[in-house]
Amino acid sequence: MKTYNGALGIDVTGKPHTTILELAKKNGKATGNVTTSEIQDATPAALISHISQRKCYGPEETAERCSADALENGGPGSISEQLLNARADVTLGGGAKSFRQTAKAGDYAGKTLEEQAAARGYLVVKDAKSLADVKAANQDKPVLGLFSDGNMEVAWEGPKASYRGNLDKPVVECKPSSKLDPNAPTLAQMTEKAIDLLKDHENGFFLQVESASIDKQDHAANACGQIGETVALDEAVQIGMEYAKTHGDTLVIVTADHAHSSQIIEADVVSPGLTQALLTKDGSVMAVNYGNSESDSQEHTGAQLRVAAYGPGAANVVGLTDQTDLFFTMRDAMELK
Repeated sequence: MKTYNGALGIDVTGKPHTTILELAKKNGKATGNVTTSEIQDATPAALISHISQRKCYGPEETAERCSADALENGGPGSISEQLLNARADVTLGGGAKSFRQTAKAGDYAGKTLEEQAAARGYLVVKDAKSLADVKAANQDKPVLGLFSDGNMEVAWEGPKASYRGNLDKPVVECKPSSKLDPNAPTLAQMTEKAIDLLKDHENGFFLQVESASIDKQDHAANACGQIGETVALDEAVQIGMEYAKTHGDTLVIVTADHAHSSQIIEADVVSPGLTQALLTKDGSVMAVNYGNSESDSQEHTGAQLRVAAYGPGAANVVGLTDQTDLFFTMRDAMELK
């Protein structure tokens, strides 16, 4: 299904459509949704919500920005409220602040969404140790990990790119982020734990994992932040691949939702836009360019995306495939009805 920009889980007429996570759950599979962003952000929310505006995270934003979707107006509720209704077995990421908002209608009116989660049987965990201690996740006791008020902190840090930065500024060596929360799990740890909690389900499982701030750091023209999050994604992919190679009945798909502004360029070229020279692991200099916006935020582009896959149904992504066809590739691999 294709829709308009900003919509989640609905078509251009506003009609809701079943997501791949919802379909997997209807077919008796365990489900998981993992991200380093707020769990109400576009990618994780696209799996569990049906709403006219992607920024309607909690009851407060929903009342203001998409009032027809609000519970008090007979709608399905905010993304956070729909997340609780969707009831994936494992949901991990940031976005805790939205769960401090209070429901305006429904059975839990007057309670915060975190209080509602606890009342509905969710196990809410807020740090890596608590997550590591979880022994099971199921429909009786789904796990909701809230590890940051907003987006989780990125792994690497460095300066924002600047005009002629590759020529006029010192070469940058990316460093681990000084803001990293030592108590928060990494994407790799969240991925490994999610697989561990889902893998023994008798009907198999569906798991979405997102390294969300590759995009966000690209918007910010921060090459170190962007590359660090790509490394985090690679570590998570390796965990998924290790499981798939061991079990042999698991399809792993790695892709992006859109292209972006960054490009690798010659280290000494005079380039329009913002640039940054980086010191690579082997001691070479690599320059990165961000050149499609003069505002504070770089923008998405329409370039074709790489889709890589391993396991049953992987041949369906060879050559060119429409973005929405990935739904059917996953559906058929899981034999969903």
